[in-house]
Amino acid sequence: MKHPDYIKWIRSHVGHEKIILVHAGGCIFNDREEVLLQRRGDCDQWGFPGGTVELGETPQMAAVREVKEETGLDVQVGDLIGIYTDFDVVCSNGDQFQSILIAYELTVTGGELFCDQQETKELKYFALTDVPALFCKQHNDILKDIRKKKEQ
Repeated sequence: MKHPDYIKWIRSHVGHEKIILVHAGGCIFNDREEVLLQRRGDCDQWGFPGGTVELGETPQMAAVREVKEETGLDVQVGDLIGIYTDFDVVCSNGDQFQSILIAYELTVTGGELFCDQQETKELKYFALTDVPALFCKQHNDILKDIRKKKEQ
């Protein structure tokens, strides 16, 4: 059963109780080996593009869809960077969730960068040595893993 707003539908059944949400996204590099970050509209902080896996989607499909929605870029999913599970959230409205984030290496295949000024306030490529503070532990863990991989 597909719901146009899965999270809203689930919340109508469980209220603010803690649930598990699966998120997918990843890292896009330009030809200078800089990584693309998104200044998010919900918290005004930086992070990697991505979002919640919807019913009927694979994490790979969600990563492609979310990156398109948040950046305007068409991407192809590459290697798995990692699966990050150590993150609990309490939203300002009281909603609680445990996040499982699946991060991939992503390659741009088309599209053009754009910010909708709602979900995405700014998009910018950063050198891995010059990344600003990221909005959550999971994204910091991704950064640590991609830095480690690039050093090999």
